[in-house]
Amino acid sequence: MTKLKNLKLIIITGLSGSGKSTAIAAFEDADFYCVDNMPVDLLPKFMELPIEEHASEVAGLAFVMDLREKGFLTKYSSVFESIRQKGYNFEILFLEADEKILLQRYSQTRRHHPLSQNKSLLDGIKAEKEQLKDLREKVDRVINTSQYNIHELKSVIFDIAQKNKKISLMKINIQSFGFKYGIPHGADLIIDVRFLANPYFVPELKDLDGEAEEVRKFVLNNKETPIFLEKYLDLLDYLIPLYEKEGKAYLSVAVGCTGGRHRSVTITRNIYEHIDKQGKQVGITHRDIRQHNGL
Repeated sequence: MTKLKNLKLIIITGLSGSGKSTAIAAFEDADFYCVDNMPVDLLPKFMELPIEEHASEVAGLAFVMDLREKGFLTKYSSVFESIRQKGYNFEILFLEADEKILLQRYSQTRRHHPLSQNKSLLDGIKAEKEQLKDLREKVDRVINTSQYNIHELKSVIFDIAQKNKKISLMKINIQSFGFKYGIPHGADLIIDVRFLANPYFVPELKDLDGEAEEVRKFVLNNKETPIFLEKYLDLLDYLIPLYEKEGKAYLSVAVGCTGGRHRSVTITRNIYEHIDKQGKQVGITHRDIRQHNGL
């Protein structure tokens, strides 16, 4: 058992409608343990909790604390100071946006502002801004989200999450499949490798699958295969950083042949190995490798 003291701690606060929900979701995609609307009184107790060994994969902690908790303003200063004295290092992010932008966002979402019950929306926004002005002066970083779309804000948060620790945030899955059983649901990129010579028609290879060395050699020694792999891997090397930049959390690449047992399996394995060497978070699945009744 270890404690949470060594984990990176981010406290997210700021104006309602400024993008705190997007920020906490981005931290979660970056493998942070996240809690939205965390009561400030629970912070010291939470930080004393032991964590199991598997929690070592957690990149950090991120908590949203704001005026939704009625006692936040009167308690945050003493609580933050107490955990600093105990040796916890943390960063406070304050998100804000221009009043005009906040009005537009609330108009689009039709949600209620926490301070506008007995007043206009604009009055609620102004009141919250006034109540948080002292906290704003003490934070480590202020992010004005007025000109950010969701993807741009997630990119900013990813940069903060990666500080001092270079991690690949997007999870990639390479999947083989057979067209005769249908295209995988949710695939982002689909490539058809039915143009390659089919091991199914080679008697000694028919009952093997694309993970067998004999089948791999057959597929990879096809004169078209090295050319195809070079071009397709170049395309993936170009696209993956762009998807990461846009804040995409998951990328599914599907490789299909007729039955999903031979050619697509071998090619999927090669793509997986290529991406894995780059240190990306990548997994591999063979959806139809156990199917026996087809090409």
